[in-house]
Amino acid sequence: KLDEDPRWRVLFQGYAFGVDYREERGHAYMLRDQDQTERVTRFTQPGSCLHCHAAVLPAYREMGRRAGIPDDRRQEQIMKGFEVVCAMPWNEARNLTDDQGRKLIDHPVTCLDCHDPATMQLRITRPGFLNGIQRLAESDDDVPHFPSIGRWRKGSRDKPYDPNREASRQEMRSMVCGQCHVEYYFKGPEKLLTYPWHNGLKMDQAEAYYDEAGFADWKHGVSQAPMLKAQHPEFELWSQGIHARSGVACADCHMPYVRVGAVKISDHHVRSPLLNISRACQTCHRYPEEEILARAEAIQTRTEGLMERAEIAVMDLIEAVAAAEKAGTDAAALDAARQLHRRSQWRLDYVAAENSMGFHAPQETARILAEAIDLARQGQLSLPRVEKTAQGHVGVAGAERVAGVEAQRSPQPLADRRRPALPDKPPVAPVR
Repeated sequence: KLDEDPRWRVLFQGYAFGVDYREERGHAYMLRDQDQTERVTRFTQPGSCLHCHAAVLPAYREMGRRAGIPDDRRQEQIMKGFEVVCAMPWNEARNLTDDQGRKLIDHPVTCLDCHDPATMQLRITRPGFLNGIQRLAESDDDVPHFPSIGRWRKGSRDKPYDPNREASRQEMRSMVCGQCHVEYYFKGPEKLLTYPWHNGLKMDQAEAYYDEAGFADWKHGVSQAPMLKAQHPEFELWSQGIHARSGVACADCHMPYVRVGAVKISDHHVRSPLLNISRACQTCHRYPEEEILARAEAIQTRTEGLMERAEIAVMDLIEAVAAAEKAGTDAAALDAARQLHRRSQWRLDYVAAENSMGFHAPQETARILAEAIDLARQGQLSLPRVEKTAQGHVGVAGAERVAGVEAQRSPQPLADRRRPALPDKPPVAPVR
């Protein structure tokens, strides 16, 4: 990704993602890719990362057991082990062994991460999600796509919300994915993996939580702004879209039903619905495959265009801050612009890190990117104008443009990026 769009080297300057940021691969590679990324081999990372990159339950149980929690208190044992492993350095946690010297963490996602091994019923196993969904249930955020939370809120609340007890099977078909495909951060010196859902699932609500906590992932290497790094918030952005509101689960599109002999099961070849339109989309949308693909690609192309504009706006703000600081602008004005850098890049990255390129919630995505552009331009305009030298833009990559960035500064007009207009057709009622 850094080679394809060198702007991200500047946007992530001073952070590990500015060194290694690659395209995602399937679940089978999730542990191998984590082992090999330079963000792990060249930087110190906590054991928290294993929460979503490995079949980690055996390690959690063993470390909970060593902390003195007996086997008959399994959930308490897992939660304690989760805390212990999060606080470990990555390499130490990755190489944990049991009493017989066998590695406790040696596989990517496995069946038991989402299924009860005795009944094969869906279950939630990840402590981070269990803690996060409890905070969400306790909040005032409107979550109509999770009716079980609404029922819990109206009840006695004598026990914390537990999806394994409260949620329907259809809700679980999204929640098992939301165990990992979410925004998160490492809380405190213990590096406890935490989902910022205390105010709700929306981007702005996570930002408000981080602001209240005084949290920053890193200090930007050029602007010196206290930055936030978004982490694949598919669950959160899907929650703002029409499919979630209509009761459509992640698995309905990414794991559509397939018949094996006399049995109907979810297709465990988890992939983009656009690679399997007939079973993933046409069950409800009775349009030709070509038209469905064109509609999806139109959303993604428009999102890409807005994202490119947001990248350019944030880049211009970074350069403006660096130039203003070099020119001796007062600290208060610089700090205000740095806050706008934090807020604008958080919005840009929130969409860039989410893997649907806008499709999960097109209107929400456009709103977020519009705010990113607006906030970045506000920051740029708030600073005194500094003339650029013939050598380039002051303060970025040694006062020169990063190679390849200059040629990408002027994206095509949005109208030129759209596919040809789709034919007008009367609406067709979904076939169930």
